[in-house]
Amino acid sequence: MSQNPLFSAAKKSFRRGEYTETLTVLNKLLDMQADAATYCLLAKTLACLDMKREAAHAYQLAAEAGGKEEFAYREEAMKLWYELNEFDNALAVGRPLAEKAQRDANLAFYIASCFLHKKDKDIVRVYIKVLAESDNSKHNSLAVLLLTNMPEDARDRQIMRLLLKRYPQSTFLIQSYLVTCREVNDYDGMAKYQPVLDRLLEMGDLKFLKHESPFYNLHWLPDEAINKIVAHDPAAVPESHTRERRQMPHTWGKRIRVGYVSSDFWSAHATMKLVRGVLEHHDREKFDITLFCYTDKVYVEPDEIREKWGKIVNIRDMSIEEAAQTIRDHEIDILVDLKGQTRFSRSTILNHKAAPIHVAWLGFPGTTVNIDLDYVIGDHYVLPDESKPHYWEKFVRLPECYQPNDPIYRPKMIPLTRKDANLPEDMFVFASLNASRKISTENIELWIRILKATPDSMIWVLCTSNEAHDNIIKKITSAGINRKRIKFTPLVSYEEHVSRMGLADLGLDTFPVNGHTTTSEQLWANLPVLTKKGNHFASRVSESLLNAIGLPELVAESEEAYFQKAVALYENRELIKSYKERLVENKRIKPLFDHDRFRQHLEKAYEMMVDRARQNLEPDHIDVPVLPPRTEPFFVSE
Repeated sequence: MSQNPLFSAAKKSFRRGEYTETLTVLNKLLDMQADAATYCLLAKTLACLDMKREAAHAYQLAAEAGGKEEFAYREEAMKLWYELNEFDNALAVGRPLAEKAQRDANLAFYIASCFLHKKDKDIVRVYIKVLAESDNSKHNSLAVLLLTNMPEDARDRQIMRLLLKRYPQSTFLIQSYLVTCREVNDYDGMAKYQPVLDRLLEMGDLKFLKHESPFYNLHWLPDEAINKIVAHDPAAVPESHTRERRQMPHTWGKRIRVGYVSSDFWSAHATMKLVRGVLEHHDREKFDITLFCYTDKVYVEPDEIREKWGKIVNIRDMSIEEAAQTIRDHEIDILVDLKGQTRFSRSTILNHKAAPIHVAWLGFPGTTVNIDLDYVIGDHYVLPDESKPHYWEKFVRLPECYQPNDPIYRPKMIPLTRKDANLPEDMFVFASLNASRKISTENIELWIRILKATPDSMIWVLCTSNEAHDNIIKKITSAGINRKRIKFTPLVSYEEHVSRMGLADLGLDTFPVNGHTTTSEQLWANLPVLTKKGNHFASRVSESLLNAIGLPELVAESEEAYFQKAVALYENRELIKSYKERLVENKRIKPLFDHDRFRQHLEKAYEMMVDRARQNLEPDHIDVPVLPPRTEPFFVSE
């Protein structure tokens, strides 16, 4: 067919740029017969005439005619459909190219781009490596978009290392890579790249913070003035938007209608371990409680369990706008967001005028950026006066502790021995039982100093990642500490895990992000916890908990004081014993585990917020008055 005189004439016309003439000749040829070469020339001609849709169809016909150029024709058709934003057509014609695309960055780019436009990237993560290895910057950028944003993903780390070789000054890549380094305690990676960010901070160049996650920022930068502007978008919540929300018509009822919104309404989640008792014991004569739930259905428990917490309204499958309208339909007075800027959050529901009063509590230890909030609930430790300028929200400070803890649903303590936990009887055991990503470089280097100064001691570490396990061992042993002085906790049931905490002598808190639920669990298990005063909410949590349980002397003023206290307690086992005895007694009389006292303080806070709103007063800082002290234990120890 390629020798046909009409085909030869069409080729000559095409080379001369006479595309209309070429098309006329090809139409005559197609009336007789056609093959792949004819359809290919037709496609090229149509493309030159800017008839992309028709050209794409012609390339598809060329591919369907078969032959050794079939894949090339499919690729050309796919490109044209992509340029026309017709992604289903592009994927339909390009489907036979899927395997080849794993070795061809160009093909991978088009296929992956189509799936991204359809908001389905998981299926094309297979192409991330070929895109990252490409010399084409557009391909590399697409590889970045295919990252999971899950810091524990080992493949993400591999891809970021590849990209950093090509773009060593990319602050976005450096920030993303450091998140994964912290997740697996890669102290070498931190040492290599953290100084880049530190230098930018010293120079006052904060542009790189625009694209950082506020949650991950807290893990390395305990500076509330800077935390406040991380990822901040002034257009996200205009002042006029907030003003309009507060001025919307609202009917106040006899009872205060409180709505809690979260994805964590299941018993085993850390948040519910804390707040469950409060939800169940809200004063139903004064408060109407609704839980707006978008918990993953795989975690959802039977309704007879969850309905004790409040009326359950499932918003899991709703859009943000639909969820906000549902909340308005329930005429909620106070909407409490329990997530903030943490994983799986849908806090942007609050940007759709969901209730007259919007409150942040418990889920996120800091100011919440780009969300329409009136108040953040804390206490005088986590939210001191000097922090007020660094928050978008007004403070509502509970008088004793911001964190709810109750003795009702705490695990019953199982009698265990050190032998049960594979711990030596004759060594002083320091325990690090927080998530291992919280063990910062400063942390572990301080712990190495402590271990060197306390020769008859060991450190007991909670770690669920093999990579983190190896990196922690490497860091500690490279400082000359014997490997035998490091023990890792195997995974056990929650009840056994909390029960074994008390087998240690002293808990070593992490910074700049403290233990939160974990610190309260250790105190419940009668394990004293040593912490350090911090410079932002996340680094002040353990200080708050220790004061609420009556052990303020375990709050060190500095790293050096932390070191000195750890060594002094190692040398004074009787003092450790007295702290443990105090914890046994203080759990019964101090505020930390007094869930009903906490509940009353929280409800008073809600009443004070509503009083202001009903008087059409703007939100302002609120300090909740303290109840009279207890004169008797509020529960009996086991």
